[in-house]
Amino acid sequence: MSTEREQQIITNLTKVRQEVEELKGSNTARLVAVSKYMPAEDIEYATKTGQTHFGENYLPSSIDWHFIGHLQSNKCKTVAGIPNLFLVETIDGIKKADALNKACTAVGRQGRLKVYVQVNTSGEEAKSGVPASDALDVCKHIKENCPALELYGLMTIGMKGRDATHNPDFEKIVELRTEIKSKLELDVFEASFGMSSDFKEALLDGSNNIRVGTAIFGGRPPKA
Repeated sequence: MSTEREQQIITNLTKVRQEVEELKGSNTARLVAVSKYMPAEDIEYATKTGQTHFGENYLPSSIDWHFIGHLQSNKCKTVAGIPNLFLVETIDGIKKADALNKACTAVGRQGRLKVYVQVNTSGEEAKSGVPASDALDVCKHIKENCPALELYGLMTIGMKGRDATHNPDFEKIVELRTEIKSKLELDVFEASFGMSSDFKEALLDGSNNIRVGTAIFGGRPPKA
């Protein structure tokens, strides 16, 4: 017999998945259920809808995991050794890319690890990510100097309180995606933006990867 919590998550996630399908148009868009700090049971409930991509800072041992927290250099080897890690979304500079590339080689990772370069499109001092003006250089470095990594796209977290229908952070990341994909002659190059409060607008603006937590799981519990 299903629990009230199970039904809540399945209902929420089904609604979000339907909205993604309705809004993405011809665009390829991936829904990442941000499950960090949530109990394992919540993830199990979510998989019943067919959801396979989950966002975590600390990665359990199943499903297609996205590393979405700030990646510390001394944790790169641990992260690189997780076989079911689908994507690291938070490469915030050349040094971090080099550290992760070295770690992938050290642990003998099979296949290249997909990475996004995190871009600080809003220019906020407290926010991680490379300045928009440096994004091309970092991407070029990864493509040419990090053979264990697969340059897969850009990621940004927009400034809180922006007008979601005319969000300059969204406009900038889409502009950078187009520019860098062309200049580096990349076949696949995604742009990841949009969360619970603005994923609908993000899909309309062409996001390839949205990260939705609260709209699926409710408020995040305090970190233990």
